[in-house]
Amino acid sequence: MSFQTIGIAILAIVALLYKYLNRTDMPKIKNLPEIPGVPLFGNLLQFGSEHAKVAGGLAKKYGPVFQVRLGNRRIIFANTFDSVRHIWIQNQSALISRPTLHTFHTVVSSSQGFTIGTSPWDESCKQRRKAAATALNRPAVQSYMPIIDLECNVSIKELLQDSQDGKKDIDPIAYFQRFALNTSLTLNYGTRIDGNVDDELLKEICDVERAISNFRSTSNNWQDYIPLMRIFPKANTEAVEYRARRDRYLTLLLSNLKKQIAEGSDKPCITGNILKDPEAKLNEDEIKSICLTMVSAGLDTVPGNLIMGIAYLSSPHGQEIQKRAYEEIMKVYPAGDAWERCLVEEKVPYVTAFVREVLRFFVVIPICLPRTSIKDITYEDATIPAGSTFYMNAWSANYDSSHFKAPNEFSVERYLDNPEGSGTPHYAYGAGSRMCAGSHLANRELYTAFIRLITAFYIDPPKLKEDEPILDALACNSIPTALTTDPKPFKCGFRPRNKALLEQWMRDSDERTKNL
Repeated sequence: MSFQTIGIAILAIVALLYKYLNRTDMPKIKNLPEIPGVPLFGNLLQFGSEHAKVAGGLAKKYGPVFQVRLGNRRIIFANTFDSVRHIWIQNQSALISRPTLHTFHTVVSSSQGFTIGTSPWDESCKQRRKAAATALNRPAVQSYMPIIDLECNVSIKELLQDSQDGKKDIDPIAYFQRFALNTSLTLNYGTRIDGNVDDELLKEICDVERAISNFRSTSNNWQDYIPLMRIFPKANTEAVEYRARRDRYLTLLLSNLKKQIAEGSDKPCITGNILKDPEAKLNEDEIKSICLTMVSAGLDTVPGNLIMGIAYLSSPHGQEIQKRAYEEIMKVYPAGDAWERCLVEEKVPYVTAFVREVLRFFVVIPICLPRTSIKDITYEDATIPAGSTFYMNAWSANYDSSHFKAPNEFSVERYLDNPEGSGTPHYAYGAGSRMCAGSHLANRELYTAFIRLITAFYIDPPKLKEDEPILDALACNSIPTALTTDPKPFKCGFRPRNKALLEQWMRDSDERTKNL
């Protein structure tokens, strides 16, 4: 065999290898800008650990919607408020499914199944989502307010105690992780973790759900995009470990509920209602999916937004917001009954606007859970075929200067009698047909908590500079590649406005919720 023949053979092998390593699950889409990438990795190296920020920067050069290659998967990114509205809302019937990713769907979820939010669209997902939506609609959420009363009261009571009446700065993170988790557990299982913020089960669930949330991330698991990486044990070992730990507490919670139902000692809850309904059309796996959804979703958005809202209130600008918010609350409730009335009504527009701005500014899911189209979608001159995967850059869309005036400024006023507050106010809960089914519950949790925190305390800056919070929506995240924001530790002061009055409010809450 001649050297020339050998050379041609080597070149052919290299060309075939290049073609194999550079393949994608979907062909290149015509008339849609593509970000240049490299073989095997595509744009993964370029995106690094800051997918939302990098994609937002690329949108300024390539346009609001573009295609990238993450490993062998072709992804369409939408990065502006209007492009998200066009694809996610105007085409919502076409963009209703989810892709499956190796780490979360194949490894983590092999025992308990998928959450509702991560399930591809089929009849089972439709039934589960319908059940969840019914359990989380406005009338249902209003019936859950005693639970929020209890959990909010417990957190504020411990803040008062542990801060030594405002003399000691404390980190509020664990208090409001428990607030959100206990709300979800009570709604779903009729039980709560009746312990302080150092409770072992509380810590275990928070730690495991945080880790599993990272496995759902669109940027944390390169083996989802490069199949070759799945041969390395570490790619799966951690996922298997956390799956086993999650199985233990989920099995315990569901077993305890079934036992209580058999004994007649159970309390009303979503899963209990399904288990006792002879006409329920959900099987055991579908019930597990709802349980998974309630536990994980409860820790995804509410704690991050509540914690970062508190962080901002402790800032110099936050002092002005607190003063205005307290004045507005007292205008509506001059008799000082906001603590109780916030459970049955939402009548302080300034606090509602503050909640919306927290959700926009501290978008805690910078890249929303991906979608898969079930029909072709047209965007300008491009026809994006069914089966394509879409990523919503919610961070970039929420900071879109063509939609929001001065988007980098925290401004409560943007949602007060302002066009920026009409229609979809932000993309913190996603958008369209698969947006968060629990958004109304989350809004009520946030509104109630902030009304009570602002009427109970002056939220002061920390005494030490090193304890100050980071107030940048991306930089505040302790794990940049995580699906949801896990705020970096910080401290602030909780100085009671009127301790005697606060203690009376808390006693009233204790009396109202003593049977929960």
